[in-house]
Amino acid sequence: MERWGAELNRSRIEDLGRPMSAGLVTAVVGFASSFVVVLTGLRSVGADRDQAESGLLLLCLAMGALAVVLGLRYRQPLSFAWSTPGAALLVSTGHQAGGYPAAVGAFMVSGLLIALTGLWSPLGRLIAAIPGPLATALLAGVLLPLCLAPVHAAVQLPALALPVIAVWALLSRFARRWATPGALAVAIAVLVLRPAGLSAAGAGLLPSVTFTAPDFRLGALAGIALPLYVITMAAQNVPGLAVLTHFGYRPPFRTALVGSGLATAAGAVGGAYMVNLAAITAALAAGPDAHPDRGRRWIASVTAGTLYMALGLTAGLSAALLVAAPPLLIEAVAGLALLGTLGSALSAAVAEEKGREAAVVTFVVTASGITALGIGSPFWGLAAGLAFHALGLERRLVPRASESRE
Repeated sequence: MERWGAELNRSRIEDLGRPMSAGLVTAVVGFASSFVVVLTGLRSVGADRDQAESGLLLLCLAMGALAVVLGLRYRQPLSFAWSTPGAALLVSTGHQAGGYPAAVGAFMVSGLLIALTGLWSPLGRLIAAIPGPLATALLAGVLLPLCLAPVHAAVQLPALALPVIAVWALLSRFARRWATPGALAVAIAVLVLRPAGLSAAGAGLLPSVTFTAPDFRLGALAGIALPLYVITMAAQNVPGLAVLTHFGYRPPFRTALVGSGLATAAGAVGGAYMVNLAAITAALAAGPDAHPDRGRRWIASVTAGTLYMALGLTAGLSAALLVAAPPLLIEAVAGLALLGTLGSALSAAVAEEKGREAAVVTFVVTASGITALGIGSPFWGLAAGLAFHALGLERRLVPRASESRE
């Protein structure tokens, strides 16, 4: 009897241990691989250190709470994350007229658009009408400037950047999911070992929330809110839904959109620029590695959500790292984290011959970094691509089969 009881307890421990360990990996990899991008993005649009710290904290709390509440409610591995491509968008757009308050207003509007998409089907159909190659080309154009940072860092900061790049390359080959966390760990190590060292002076033990009154400016709404909404839907929410569907789930997509959109709108005044369904890390909690039984994998996402809320308490130390390190080195780590996403976006943008030129137009205009009429390049890139697509110009540029044989 005692032996049977011991075996039963061991079985229960294993039943919980496997999805909980998957949730642990999901949270650690998700946080460590892209929190640098988040902080860099917030600082780029004008947030000071305290405001960036506040944004990271609220993002962790919001996505953790959503994962726990909806995971327990629906018994599905519903993982939530911040929008990493959205953070890259903030880096590329930089300061807007109206400063950080204008960016906060854009965050709020973008969150409301996400919630409205869940409540009002025509808006979802409107976004679905944007050709896929244009959406992915927009994403690629946003990512390119940040993904060039490792190249610049290797030339300008070789002693700091080259060890980081080398470790990232090796781990990409042998332990891919740990490549960016490993590169970040090496970046911290080289900063500690340099003569100036790495001082955490001024870093608070616990982060605090800093509120900023939103300022709604046309330039920020067009240059941040609209592209952030499109990129988040195309690169995060829709792929996140596809991952869950692939593993046999029927997720409450509308509920997830409304919940994440309202959480973004509410947290925007504290710097939470976008909360959405996880796409990259979703498979870690929803796949068979989390648990052979699909009905038990929700434990992984709930565990990850709980840990995300705990990791939010490290926002102060994370912000201190960003302040102490050379900006180019931090951007290099962020760029390494996004290289895979850039490759996927470029591949999808030019995969089909029809519409390829419109996608290329979107990509080059977005990547140019121009600002016109106070509006950043992501808006103009999408506008140019849509105009090119609507005029049908790309059909004139595709050679006929008879012409290509001549």
